[in-house]
Amino acid sequence: MAPETPAAQARRWSLVDLGAAAAVLLAAAGVIWSPKLSGAVAQATGGLVPVTVLVDVRGVPVADPEALVAAARQEGKVAIVIRNQPHGTVSIREIRPLQRRLVAVQPDGSVVTAVDPSGKDFSNLDARFVLEAQGLKGSGGVVFGSQSVKVGSPIEIEGEGYRVTGNVTGIAVQGG
Repeated sequence: MAPETPAAQARRWSLVDLGAAAAVLLAAAGVIWSPKLSGAVAQATGGLVPVTVLVDVRGVPVADPEALVAAARQEGKVAIVIRNQPHGTVSIREIRPLQRRLVAVQPDGSVVTAVDPSGKDFSNLDARFVLEAQGLKGSGGVVFGSQSVKVGSPIEIEGEGYRVTGNVTGIAVQGG
């Protein structure tokens, strides 16, 4: 058998070469399909649309709920965390205080409601945060980053001095 020429030796791939090539291909695929890049592409192509998200925060023990709401209004934005993954900052359009109500069924079958009088004694945060953001409208709801958000989804809202958990109670996609 004739000895191999230097050109023939250069064309052989070792196992290490194949592993390195696979790692480069996987890294390239990760960059192409990353949520941030796909979000940038969606924004550049007009895929992102303005979305209004209503998040209700109920029964959170807070020393001074009015001060927390005032601080959040002054900041004008909150960071959102969906399924323990941060998904950026969104602006606050408004914060509406919610009142707890008591419901009682009367003996004649009628229903009577009244404002819960214990709300004055206990300092709990009950508020609806109206948030404005950019989202990607998908078949399964609105997508923020890589997470689909629907009515009922838990979302954490984080400001400078607080982090509270609420539930999505409404989503309005503008222009869609």
